[in-house]
Amino acid sequence: MRIDRLILRDFRNYSEADVRFVPGVNLLVGGNANGKTNLLEAIGYLSTARAFRTRREQELIRFGAEFADLAAEITSQEREQTLRAVLFSDRRPRRLFLNGVKQKTAAGIAGVLPSVLFCPEDLLVLKKGAQPRRRLLDNVICQLRPNYDAALTEYNRLLEQKSALLRDWRDSPSLRDVLPDYNLRMAQVGALVISYRARFLRALSECAAQFHREFSGDSETLTLEYHTVSNIDDPFAPPERLRELLCAHQAAHERAELDSGQCLSGPHKDDFEARLNGLPVAQFASQGQTRTATISIKLAERELLRRDGGEEPVLLLDDVLSELDAGRQDFVLNRLHDGQVFITCCETDRLTSLGQVLRIEKGCVV
Repeated sequence: MRIDRLILRDFRNYSEADVRFVPGVNLLVGGNANGKTNLLEAIGYLSTARAFRTRREQELIRFGAEFADLAAEITSQEREQTLRAVLFSDRRPRRLFLNGVKQKTAAGIAGVLPSVLFCPEDLLVLKKGAQPRRRLLDNVICQLRPNYDAALTEYNRLLEQKSALLRDWRDSPSLRDVLPDYNLRMAQVGALVISYRARFLRALSECAAQFHREFSGDSETLTLEYHTVSNIDDPFAPPERLRELLCAHQAAHERAELDSGQCLSGPHKDDFEARLNGLPVAQFASQGQTRTATISIKLAERELLRRDGGEEPVLLLDDVLSELDAGRQDFVLNRLHDGQVFITCCETDRLTSLGQVLRIEKGCVV
């Protein structure tokens, strides 16, 4: 698995770029705000059909341009392939292409270019709110299971529409009549979302625990615990059972939702908790322990993608090494001997011997 060539037009601060990469480590070097992270974001978008720094795709288009065009030539599944995405500044939907063929949904490119992103913000993900942790899960599961991507997309669409109904029903009381239909469909799709998340998090916890034991010198045990809707005590139950419980939870919160104008029931509030030796990381772990646990989780993500697809996922390290002490840097660097890696940094320092160095200056690759 590798990216051989990346071609950009009017993406972020790149008017045009045509870059070739080596199969191993590619160092993207330059000062702040020159475009290093933008290159990683382009690779990440072609991998997951999602931007990791914004939810508004219009922000990915260079100021004043009508559209952005991203394309990559890759070697995947033992053959050469092409990925392309065209994003528009107006209301036109994006266009995704695999080997020149337009795809109906993002599921059409899922798994073609598996990747794992690690950025400085991730070092605090275990201490932040629930949303970044849900995003961490969703980004990986969408690559592993296209059906999950489709279910999550539908759930989020239903959530947005139901939330609008709850905000507006007082002005248009008849809107209450369609809420039961939304509740039923959200329970059906939500049951699938919970089922996928529970199974993935169990595998992630087992794999991350192995990395963390090695990282901590066998002195700490890392576990990840899934938290979903309160009346679901077994997220591994059949989807039919999960649907029943979600319907019951919706019914119990119906009045509260109408009063607050918010959707209070469903897996859009899911979370997971990391524990070290049984104690919650968020409350009791030191900064060093938190970073160690997060690195273990990220390495576990990459391992699970490798196991599932048979190829080493592309690893995207966005200025993360500068945030780590020497010992943690060594732990990460010692695992870069397999697969293709992209590292952004301001100065190469001790990294110059790792691979190809590409200098980034004001949206140009020198």
